[in-house]
Amino acid sequence: MTDVTRHEPGSFCWAELATSDSAAAKKFYTSLFGWSFVDSPAGPDMIYTMLKKRDRSVGALYNPGPTQGGAPPHWTTYVAVASADDTAKKAKSLGGKVLAEPFDVMEFGRMATIQDPQGAVFCVWESKKHIGVEIVDEPNTMCWCEVDTTDPASAKRFYTGLFGWGAKDSETYTEIQLGGRSIGGIMKIPKDWGAVPPNWLIYFAVESCDAATRRASELGGQAIVPPTDIPNTGRFSVLRDPQGAVFALFQLAARG
Repeated sequence: MTDVTRHEPGSFCWAELATSDSAAAKKFYTSLFGWSFVDSPAGPDMIYTMLKKRDRSVGALYNPGPTQGGAPPHWTTYVAVASADDTAKKAKSLGGKVLAEPFDVMEFGRMATIQDPQGAVFCVWESKKHIGVEIVDEPNTMCWCEVDTTDPASAKRFYTGLFGWGAKDSETYTEIQLGGRSIGGIMKIPKDWGAVPPNWLIYFAVESCDAATRRASELGGQAIVPPTDIPNTGRFSVLRDPQGAVFALFQLAARG
């Protein structure tokens, strides 16, 4: 098992879906990943849904209504930090924009929403009672986060400066490293993707990328990138859920 009780600063710690139809999203993701869920009130006319595996949190979803300025459905990645306030200040000094200044989320933690210099948006989380995801790197849980960007070199400078990440470069991809372990990546948006804005893409581990991609299609999702091999690594696909939020699947290559 890959249970988590604490996220080191710089770790990807939470996956959160803002959707236009919470009921439909719950049906899609619970059917795709076998998750259960718990609904909780989160202010006037808003329900925050905790997504669970083995009764442990693996993410959340909610319908923001008009509060997010009409943003389309999307997944947001959170990065654990020691201080949301200090990280927000540092992001500004590195050329980022703080879209939501640090604020307390009741007794659960403190957060801020930040946009990098190319426009990709993410959140930082200073945990109190809520650490974030409680399972990672096993089937149907978050396993990787990747920023797709127009300027990988600039993104690398920003994020390594902000979080102290290491970077392992190859010809077409940069692996983000924390404590010498790769936890995510930086990739230039291919020209054939069209007018895709810089964004953070969350990957969920699956036992079979092909089977999970077929299941997502049966449930009303769409494959943007069909199951594709990553040599000596695994197999992945990129999907759009029925409301339009984009996420990815990853199947680790068999060892030996």
